[in-house]
Amino acid sequence: MIGVPLPVSNSPIIRRAGSKPVFPDQGSSELGINNDEGFLLPAEVNEMKGGSLPIHGAAILPSPVLLWRFKVLLFLVWGISCCKIGWDSVMRMSADLQDLFLYEAFLYYNPLLLVTLMVWLWGVNLWVFAQSSVNYAKVFDLDHTHLTHREIRKCATWMTIIVPTSMTAYLYLYSHGEVSLAASQPAITFSDFFLADIFTSMSKVFSDLERSVCRMVNRQVATIAWFEADSVCGSHSVAIPLVLVFPYVCRFFQCLRQYRDTKEKTSLLNALKYSTAVPVIFLSALKYHVFPDKWTNFYRPLWLLSSVINSLYSFYWDIARDWDLSVFTRIFKFKAPHLCTSLLYGRIWVFYWVIGSNLILRCTWTYKLSAHLRHNYLTVFTITALEISRRFQWIFFRVENEWNKMTAKQNIELSTEDVPKEEDRLLGPASHSV
Repeated sequence: MIGVPLPVSNSPIIRRAGSKPVFPDQGSSELGINNDEGFLLPAEVNEMKGGSLPIHGAAILPSPVLLWRFKVLLFLVWGISCCKIGWDSVMRMSADLQDLFLYEAFLYYNPLLLVTLMVWLWGVNLWVFAQSSVNYAKVFDLDHTHLTHREIRKCATWMTIIVPTSMTAYLYLYSHGEVSLAASQPAITFSDFFLADIFTSMSKVFSDLERSVCRMVNRQVATIAWFEADSVCGSHSVAIPLVLVFPYVCRFFQCLRQYRDTKEKTSLLNALKYSTAVPVIFLSALKYHVFPDKWTNFYRPLWLLSSVINSLYSFYWDIARDWDLSVFTRIFKFKAPHLCTSLLYGRIWVFYWVIGSNLILRCTWTYKLSAHLRHNYLTVFTITALEISRRFQWIFFRVENEWNKMTAKQNIELSTEDVPKEEDRLLGPASHSV
């Protein structure tokens, strides 16, 4: 046990390797041995075993109380600074804008502050459980690596620092007119559009994933409960059309955001294309929530009409906007000789194949978006796989078209830089003589 003295002996465990036996004599005090009792403390034994003499000037560590006081001082300085900056920022505004601004700031940071409070209180719960005889780890079936009240307290402390600091920065930037920095919204890039378009082709995949998770959560795995159409995870669930339409809604708002940034009317026309997928999805879902005769006489014709509009509009946009088929594609012209280059590059049949297959698969893709047809498993699987293949070939021409636009823009910028300005040409040293 720690603190129990060990008797000095000639044992090699206590002596350093290659040293002489240590005996309690007058010179033994230099080795850290108690002459009166002839014992070595365990710390001294470890130092001797480590091959070094005891260090008389031990490193002085700050007291835990001193560290705690220092942390409290830093926390108070930080809190006072945040309050001072926030108060000054609010006072800079006019009286009629203060209430509106404070309400907006409260709207943004109210959830974060309440979450921080909940984490603090949860840490207090765990601390009380740890001090009492209640084994909360056993109750929640936690392993030995679970977060204790100390880790929870650290998380709550950092949340307490980050959230008010962010709120103070927001108040300061907003009051000084830096609204764009206070609510930073980076511009949507081509990568964002590209990924969202791919997600629209995988909407059926996301819907099936949602169905799988639903059955696992509701313990319907390896049972026949989910075959019932009206069950939680049945084919009549409202979650099916919601998941199907989600990628199209995201792409729709991307187009609106692009129009706000660039003021290009093309973005509104593109948003209209994605909006045509919404009635296709929800009209098909109404079959399970209206009378069959009403579906056949009214909703089914609307569903067919919206399907045709969505398919043809999407096909037109692929050919006229996303692709550039005015010139032969160079995507298959490889740097090194390859079989694909000889088969595909410069072949007119490639364009006929791309246009024809894109039209057919755009029309059949509507079948996948229809929730009332999802019971035809093999057909839906085949159409989904074909849609992914269509998106695969769409990527070639879409990326190449974007690259052609970028290179053309760069060439125009370089050409404009090379052309001398009119005043430079007139005032040049070689243009006149005195």
